[in-house]
Amino acid sequence: MAYPILYSFRRCPYAMRARLAIFSAELKHEHREILLKEKPKAFLDLSSKGTVPVLLTENNKLIKESLDIMKWALKKNDPEKLLNIESEKHFSVFISKLDNDFKNNLDNYKYLHKEDPNKLICRNNACEFLQQLDLQLNNQKWLFGETPKIYDLVSLPFIRQFANVDRSWFDNQSFKNIHRWLSSFLDSDRFFSIMYKYKKWTPTDIPTLNDFEKI
Repeated sequence: MAYPILYSFRRCPYAMRARLAIFSAELKHEHREILLKEKPKAFLDLSSKGTVPVLLTENNKLIKESLDIMKWALKKNDPEKLLNIESEKHFSVFISKLDNDFKNNLDNYKYLHKEDPNKLICRNNACEFLQQLDLQLNNQKWLFGETPKIYDLVSLPFIRQFANVDRSWFDNQSFKNIHRWLSSFLDSDRFFSIMYKYKKWTPTDIPTLNDFEKI
């Protein structure tokens, strides 16, 4: 293959992670937009769980986890030095809190019925993590200084998702640093570039130049 192939879904925060890293790495690739309610068999043959993102490299290596796709892309090219972090162990602990504790609370907050008392309990639990991030962002543009790191790109799609559950409520919370951080991201070329609306991919599609990501 001339280019890697990314199977993605526009609103999925995990897929957004992968696209953010690929965009930062300036890697040309073929984008295949998957509608999660209409998953083609050709996609399911690659992803038995039916989840995105999935990346098929130009060497036919299959990468099925968003964080692994990010690291693959950034190890190829990392002009922003997103992988220049002090401690891999610290990053692993951060990912565990984000992808397990925070994401579980986010899902319950988003999907539980509004009358379920656990909905607000989970929202409050998620806010404990947000308070930590808000403190981390104090007096600096990004989580670890004036330039972004992989910490920021793995987090922001999920912070966006949390904010959008009840935007009016979120906008009235006292996370002043998170509001600034998230707003800056949502107004950036980085965000607009990864949120391009691709047509649904079907296995009969013949790629054209317009179907490839242009960086």
